[in-house]
Amino acid sequence: MPKMKTHSSAKKRFKVTGSGKIARRHARTSHLMRKKSKKAKLRLRHSGLISKADFKRVRLLLGI
Repeated sequence: MPKMKTHSSAKKRFKVTGSGKIARRHARTSHLMRKKSKKAKLRLRHSGLISKADFKRVRLLLGI
């Protein structure tokens, strides 16, 4: 059986942490930033973790 390929868009969007969790970037950061408060922009800057519901699907896309 051939090797399973990693989904190209998924490998650009997600990173696996050392403990095996999957990190992601926050949405709503590309434009219209002037109306967001400084506090909101600071929070969006840091990466987040994917939800438990999406973990299995993203893991399959990444081939892990």
